[in-house]
Amino acid sequence: MKLEGKVAIVTGGAGGIGHGMSLALAKEGAHVVIVDVNEENGQKVLEEVNQLKEGLLFIKDISVRENIESIVNDTVKHFGKIDILINNAHASRNVPFIETTMEHLDLSFGTGFYPTFHFMQACYPELKKTKGKVINFASGAGLEGQVTQASYAAAKEAIRAISRVAANEWGVDGINVNVISPIALTPGMEHWRAHNEEAYDQMVEKIPLRRLGDPEQDIGRTAVFLASADSDYITGQTIMVDGGSVKLR
Repeated sequence: MKLEGKVAIVTGGAGGIGHGMSLALAKEGAHVVIVDVNEENGQKVLEEVNQLKEGLLFIKDISVRENIESIVNDTVKHFGKIDILINNAHASRNVPFIETTMEHLDLSFGTGFYPTFHFMQACYPELKKTKGKVINFASGAGLEGQVTQASYAAAKEAIRAISRVAANEWGVDGINVNVISPIALTPGMEHWRAHNEEAYDQMVEKIPLRRLGDPEQDIGRTAVFLASADSDYITGQTIMVDGGSVKLR
């Protein structure tokens, strides 16, 4: 029970990696605040979380800054504090670089970078009180410059940049800010695998550990580590949870 009594906000907490992290955190005793736009999935995950520890669910569009302020305020009203902020939500579309438009950039930055930035600002006063933890998400798309992912890669690298800045500025407040760069077998990946078996096998062959991560056991457990006292002397780092497939430069 490394997180007994802690309060954690998880954006995109109702699906894929977010679902896995929500369960991993709750199993360690955290009150998990699930933020998502999918109400059906959100209710299902909330039921799972509530069997472990009391949680909350907010079905809100976090591309709207006022919604972020509302989520933070309501969380504090309900639980009295915020200890952990995990910015996981992100949407984007893959197109070749030359075909990338402002619409693509706006989608990626509007659902990923700006909500991360605004949640960090909104949660800062509470995290300062609790000497809390921030966990943001990067991607091999940005670290390697993967093709057709210009808008996603740009937003993810922007998230890494502000994470390092916040880690340096907020260290004096006892706030740790770190980044996870994952590869995981999410429902979306499983759907893609069903229609692209050969391409999937080729991808796995390039991963030294020869498998994709489990959203709860691999990514979720890393989030638990970074959210717990075990990581108190780690900040400003990008943790590669990808089976060794990307070498951090």
